[in-house]
Amino acid sequence: MLSIIIPTYNNLEYLKICLKSLKKNSQLQHEIILHVNDGSDGTLKFAKENNIPHSFSVNNVGLCTAINTAVKKASSDLLLYAHDDMYFCPNWDNYLLNEINKIDHNLYYFSGTMIEKNSAHISFNCGETFKDFDENKLLNNFDKLVFFNHQGSHFAPHLVHRELWNKVGGFSEEFNPGIGSDPDFNMKLWNEGVRIFKGINNFRVYHFSSTTTRKKNIKSNKGSLIFLKKWGFTHKFFKKHFLRSKTMYMGPLKGPNKNISFYLDLFICKLRILYYTIVK
Repeated sequence: MLSIIIPTYNNLEYLKICLKSLKKNSQLQHEIILHVNDGSDGTLKFAKENNIPHSFSVNNVGLCTAINTAVKKASSDLLLYAHDDMYFCPNWDNYLLNEINKIDHNLYYFSGTMIEKNSAHISFNCGETFKDFDENKLLNNFDKLVFFNHQGSHFAPHLVHRELWNKVGGFSEEFNPGIGSDPDFNMKLWNEGVRIFKGINNFRVYHFSSTTTRKKNIKSNKGSLIFLKKWGFTHKFFKKHFLRSKTMYMGPLKGPNKNISFYLDLFICKLRILYYTIVK
């Protein structure tokens, strides 16, 4: 069994689709824990009436705090973080658990493969909102869409072991409302020795991209700058040279290839730090 952590912020119609997909398309029965931000759209009432375990905050505390709060209620050691606007495709958990069972340690980070209308890993239009979502189109085609196991994905849904979660202290709350928090989490895992960052091709979700708990604060978010100052390079640099995001999975990662491109990109990062230091 997994503990599935879903932060939500007045996104009830999407959340219902997400929960329906988990019930319909999971091979096993998993624990689902919500963190309800505000909930004035009926989400809090819905969680209570359906006996869904949840934590609650009167205001939107942001993605990072929401996840950290909800995790405290989890009973499984396998922690899966997901967005409330994701539809889980059939057998998703079977593919994920098969990968976990191949490994005899907890130093891993597994993520899914996202299908979206215009972007993500696979572009395939099954609806832009909950109102025009074509579930039958998705179910008839999701497993025919060509992709591959991919390297270094930091996208949700993603899973880590509780032991690893505790070591890095979960999500860093200075990144609230959320932008930059996923690569920061990956950077902390990297520093703990994690080199298996694998996006599983057959673990597929449809994503509506409704920005969930970040939607009302996204313009004021400075996550990219926080990441730059914290780690000494941008999250784009980290994904390119460390995680090698969206390339084909070829096994556990090694250190970055310190070639001309690496040092040129790093130099540009240092110039940005200098600029922001002078400006501020």
